[in-house]
Amino acid sequence: MNKPANRFPIKPLSLAVLAGLTMTALPSIAQEAQQNEDEVIEEVVATGTRLKGTATAVMEERKNQAFVADIMGAEQISRTGDSDAASALRRVTGLTLVDGKFIYVRGLGERYSSTQLNGAAVPSPDPTRNVIPLDLFPSDIIESLSVQKAYSPSMPASFGGGNVDIRLKTIPSDFVFNLSGSVGSNFDNFDDAYFYNGGSDDWRGADDGTRATPASIANRWENKDFLDNLSQEEAVSLLKDVNRDYDPYLDSVDPDLGFNLSLGNSYDYNSDIRVGYLVTAGYDSETNVSEEYIGEQPQRNGDEIVMVRFFDEVDTTEKSVKWSTMMNFGIDYNRQHRIDYSLIVLNDTRDQIQEKVGNTNNIQLIDNRRIREFDVQYEERSMYTNQLRGMHTFPELGFLGVDWKYSLGRSARHAPGNMRARFLLDDDNEDGIYDKVTESSLTNATTAGRYTFQQLHDRVENYGYNINLPYTLGKWEMEFKAGGDFVTKTRSAENRRFDINTRAFANSSTLTGNLFADVLSDDALDAAEFTSTPIIRDTTIAGDDYVAAQKIDAYYLEADLFFDNTWRISGGVRYEDFRQAVVPFDPRTNQIDLTDEADRAQLGFVEDNFYPAVAVTYFIDEDMQLRLSYGETVVRPDLREVSSATYIDPLTEFPIGGTPGIRTTAIKNYDLRWEWYREAGNNLSVGLFYKDMTDPIESVQSPAQDGPPLIRIANAEAGELYGVEVEFLQGLEVIGSGLWDNLFVSGNVTLSDSQIKLDRQNIVDQTGVSAAITNLERRLTGHSEYVVNLQLGYDSDNGEHSASLVYNVFGERILIPGIDGFDDSFEQPFHSLDMVYKYYPDFNTTVTFKLQNILDEQRELSFEDTLLRSETRGTEFSLSYKYDF
Repeated sequence: MNKPANRFPIKPLSLAVLAGLTMTALPSIAQEAQQNEDEVIEEVVATGTRLKGTATAVMEERKNQAFVADIMGAEQISRTGDSDAASALRRVTGLTLVDGKFIYVRGLGERYSSTQLNGAAVPSPDPTRNVIPLDLFPSDIIESLSVQKAYSPSMPASFGGGNVDIRLKTIPSDFVFNLSGSVGSNFDNFDDAYFYNGGSDDWRGADDGTRATPASIANRWENKDFLDNLSQEEAVSLLKDVNRDYDPYLDSVDPDLGFNLSLGNSYDYNSDIRVGYLVTAGYDSETNVSEEYIGEQPQRNGDEIVMVRFFDEVDTTEKSVKWSTMMNFGIDYNRQHRIDYSLIVLNDTRDQIQEKVGNTNNIQLIDNRRIREFDVQYEERSMYTNQLRGMHTFPELGFLGVDWKYSLGRSARHAPGNMRARFLLDDDNEDGIYDKVTESSLTNATTAGRYTFQQLHDRVENYGYNINLPYTLGKWEMEFKAGGDFVTKTRSAENRRFDINTRAFANSSTLTGNLFADVLSDDALDAAEFTSTPIIRDTTIAGDDYVAAQKIDAYYLEADLFFDNTWRISGGVRYEDFRQAVVPFDPRTNQIDLTDEADRAQLGFVEDNFYPAVAVTYFIDEDMQLRLSYGETVVRPDLREVSSATYIDPLTEFPIGGTPGIRTTAIKNYDLRWEWYREAGNNLSVGLFYKDMTDPIESVQSPAQDGPPLIRIANAEAGELYGVEVEFLQGLEVIGSGLWDNLFVSGNVTLSDSQIKLDRQNIVDQTGVSAAITNLERRLTGHSEYVVNLQLGYDSDNGEHSASLVYNVFGERILIPGIDGFDDSFEQPFHSLDMVYKYYPDFNTTVTFKLQNILDEQRELSFEDTLLRSETRGTEFSLSYKYDF
């Protein structure tokens, strides 16, 4: 049969790679690619530039997709210099990056996108979200990133903005062995920065027990004997077991370091059997130093807005250590049956200390007083995933194809001991200088210090199958698909905390000093006089522990029909049976933290439905096509959002309260895209999209909070999103010869708008708290009205040099909805300009120099021309060397 996908010319190498990466690819296409393997090496050598080959491969896959999708290949990621999947995906049309971890597709928050790894569901180490933080995946193990923006029945029905599939490198066709190393820094790192005494294993991203809960306290918690009603002697004894050496100190910043290794090969046996393997390992250590401003509580004085609670001197040092290991093994029989096994291990440790000086409504400059606070946040995130995949073709059954997958993954978040302490600075000599050493004392408060300990474990099992049968009838070339997809997810989370209550001291002069470890040293505790108030206060609350489970059973039918090489009609329907339960516990009693039976019933979330989709493609000519698609999808609340317990979002540091009974968002998706694929990878596409949403899940703010705003989850009444996307790649040889032959420009622009309608009373009824919402009609949270990506690239004639200048910017977007008459708080546009230069002195060697955030932009959040938050990002630079043996 003449396969529809072969209607477009495609290189055998590209076809082989794509068939190996995509489980739903036609088995017969994979067979044809393998049979043409002898031609592969010739074609690679003949490719004119490093850009053209990769751009052509990616464009060929994109235009052969039945539903609208954007794809980014490994070489494209390398050219832009992005270090992980999250930063690379911001280059894709209509995508923006939030907090360096989560992708917003077409202005829809991370809840509106789903993420897969090699086509399978994976666990998340984030305690507040279902979706996985995409910065976990280093770019060195990624073969390509696929973002499907138009829903198809083979995709999860939980589909709003799109589905991101991270496709990792697979078994090579020839021997591969390469090593690379890198060194770099940030211009903001050249001065001394704040650090604290961590553990001896911090260099490898593991706590050696320095931050861990002391055994005396851990045993009490384990036995449900919490730190309540302690005698003073018990409290002091327990405090002596606690690590108190977290005080910040200034020191020089070490350079960033990284290395990567890849080793792989494949072997033929008896011309029928091929086996192969690929092993990769990587390490990256990086430090970022920044200056921040944090405003927390605005107050309107006439026409002026002032912050009554803020930190205007914030110095932050964040160290990250990442490990990655991937092992792939595969066997192929007779080019018709292939089985692949993958093991992926990812570890990402974040270690941050903040030194902050500011004021509150009780501690003000007018009284010659300031508040000083230091905050240590340490977390280890890890993910382990085993995947087994099979692809089988049966020529004797009309080239019937059977694909199957099995994936078992576990993730964990280990925060063994975060700590915060607060001091008072009194300008006793009234010289206008608040000396942190001589004019300091630990605050006399119930929360002079706070220790938190957190654990989270996530487990996801995903298996499925796909059966496809090609069939030809006259001018019709058809393929019929049927499949099933089954996901089981379980999660458990545990949180413990206790505060240091300095009102336990009978004499406040005992608190004088600038070091937490000295003020509360063993000697100081032995010499102190105490009141009857215990110095340790357990502040673990009901809802800090929870378990959750989710199960999805899905079946789908699809048909892909070509008529006369002119029309392509694809579509089908998916049925999903979705069940979810979230149970918050009272850690002290281990009982469910709900007394109301109605609330208990709302924690169970059950629904089943059919989700149809159809796409029509009209081939205007050999290089031009027009696509139209429609799909019905759903977005469900995250695990913690259906529980009334309050939790802290580790990314924004805002407290968030879930809402039992939150409703599912129903979405109708419309897409129209015109695509023009031209010679040498040049292309142009223009797309229109529209989404009609019922009950969109949104964030609202609850008033009267002392500190960061309390964010609540609620349903808006209705919402819509619409826009236009333009994408292009063009070699500049059209301008003239000479240097122009070596230059190209590529990029994409997305212009869009959104609107949601909220009902104030309905939100009050749903959340149970006051919701003095300022704007009842506004844009979606996180939506940018424009996103621009531009790239100017250069490839030398001799192939020894390549360079890229890459620009990215997004329009302002709402992060905190406004209340009490204050407008919404917008994250301001961030103009990112990066440069990547690569030198290839010989066939085996690559030298790369990267310069990122050349414009030295900083992140800002503001409302009504009032700064709410800011953070410097600095300009990063790095030099790497790679050698292929």
